[in-house]
Amino acid sequence: MIKCLENIIISLYAKGMIVSDIDEKVKELYDFEISSSAISIITNAVATEMVSCQNRPLEDLYLIGIVFDVRENSKVISKTIYLAVGLHREVKLPLECFQRTKRYGAE
Repeated sequence: MIKCLENIIISLYAKGMIVSDIDEKVKELYDFEISSSAISIITNAVATEMVSCQNRPLEDLYLIGIVFDVRENSKVISKTIYLAVGLHREVKLPLECFQRTKRYGAE
């Protein structure tokens, strides 16, 4: 049960949730209370590994631009989103190693 709970907490943390949100979600879904300090201990244990994974050297780096049209001030204009993709061929990385970013837009 404890290992399963740790995996759930790490998964929620990797998705960008903060400690208080994780606490509320665990209560809501599993009817189980866990202290904020216990959640912090679990997330801090993986935080250093996540930072080292994010800062690993890459062999290839590709910059991709995606152009799309948006309406702005009653006019349709083109905007570009740039995506940087880095590859490391010898290491298979878990999803938790991807950079977390703020989400914008409708959810």
